[in-house]
Amino acid sequence: MNEANGLNKCFPCSPCDRGQGLFTQTECTTTSNTVCHVLDGYYCRSYSSNSECSFAVAHTQCSPGQSTTAPGTKTTDTICEECQHGFYSQHGVNCTAWTDCAAMGHVKTKDGNSRQDVICNKVQLRSHCTLIAPPLFILTLFCLYLARAKRRKEMHEFCEVPVQETGPLQVTSNSLVETAENVPGNVVTDVDIQHPLNSDEVP
Repeated sequence: MNEANGLNKCFPCSPCDRGQGLFTQTECTTTSNTVCHVLDGYYCRSYSSNSECSFAVAHTQCSPGQSTTAPGTKTTDTICEECQHGFYSQHGVNCTAWTDCAAMGHVKTKDGNSRQDVICNKVQLRSHCTLIAPPLFILTLFCLYLARAKRRKEMHEFCEVPVQETGPLQVTSNSLVETAENVPGNVVTDVDIQHPLNSDEVP
């Protein structure tokens, strides 16, 4: 004991039990008690009357899917936080963003979660064809439809072109002369012009 107390018996030295997260920092003497301290990786949960730690527990280990936002100390426990959507943590230390498969020219074959990253694979030629073929087929059908519709429209417009109607044929002496003069070997005289043949006089 470190001072007179009137007792006829000495106090026992306090043990520093490693099972309670403590180790001996200063050995016990005839005039002073043992000084215990917290082991690394532990924090104090209980203090004695003289404000020395009497019981400590191990720091919490953040689980996969969590990140360590504040490491534990001798007096406080570890603080953990869940990873947000789009991030993952395999060892409970840091949350890492999922891999962007498209940025690497790959395709995503499996979604990620808070504990594991997405899985990317290289784009196969067959995959390209599978993706391109359906839209290309639909586009081809659409072009054929437009071409056929255009052709039908042109045929319809062609059939509906109006035919110009002519009035009754006007026969004059001048027109008869012009017609007669166009006949080879035929000579038209003034008599013929003055006295055209009637339909009854035609031989």
